[in-house]
Amino acid sequence: MLEDLFKVVKVRFNQENEKVPSKEMEIPDDLFFKCPRCSNVAYMDEFIKNLKVCPKCKYHSRISWQERLEQIADKNSFVEFDKNMQSVNPIRFPEYTEKVNKLKKDLDINEAVITGEVTIRGYRTVIGIMDSRFMMASMGSVVGEKITRAFEYATSNKLPIVLFTASGGARMQEGIISLMQMAKTSGAVARHNEAGLLYITVLTDPTTGGVTASFASLGDIIIAEPKVLVGFAGRRVIQDTIRQRLPDDFQSAEFQLENGFVDMIVERGQLRKRISWILKLHNCKKEKYER
Repeated sequence: MLEDLFKVVKVRFNQENEKVPSKEMEIPDDLFFKCPRCSNVAYMDEFIKNLKVCPKCKYHSRISWQERLEQIADKNSFVEFDKNMQSVNPIRFPEYTEKVNKLKKDLDINEAVITGEVTIRGYRTVIGIMDSRFMMASMGSVVGEKITRAFEYATSNKLPIVLFTASGGARMQEGIISLMQMAKTSGAVARHNEAGLLYITVLTDPTTGGVTASFASLGDIIIAEPKVLVGFAGRRVIQDTIRQRLPDDFQSAEFQLENGFVDMIVERGQLRKRISWILKLHNCKKEKYER
């Protein structure tokens, strides 16, 4: 009896499948986010709503300069500097020009850093945001020049400056010219400091190489997002040089805080509030703003 019933169900199931052709379930590529740190899987919508921070381990993923600006600046307050400045190929490095042109087209930006003037909760501020999508935000001649000009503008107009750093270091495709940017940007920071003006650095993932060795480490107040990579040379290079085993959390933001390199660690959702609070403490200029 049960066998007969099973046959009837099987026939009906086959008939239904013939009426409605079976289709393989397609899962969109952007439906989920898998954390590279803890492997937790979350819905992409929830991940974006959480400012691209892993809900389990609080990993702060890399974000574009547009997303960063939206999170930090007052609405419609951004005025960009040096928008049309673009890289050349000073040492004729093979395929460098083609790579830069492709990134400009794909990302709709001309270089690895965006600079300009904004208000943050009404406080007038010069801002710089490095975008790791563009050649790992490496510092070439244009990046160095734009950051230098941003500091010069801030100095001339007696304004504070906030820089969000994220870089793999100097851009070797531009040879010695890329290394020269370390001295140039550091000089601009020094002149801004001599004028008695405030410079806030926000270290994001990763901040390494020549950027760490120059303007990223010269802030009056250095903030870092949680668990980001901050350092100069790679772990293996340092370990082989000093012949010592390094701590497991070496070059993390938490390690830098413990050893005095970073002043505070602030979660992404609190950055706007914390930066505006620092600007207020330093009696910076304030205007009405729209959020």
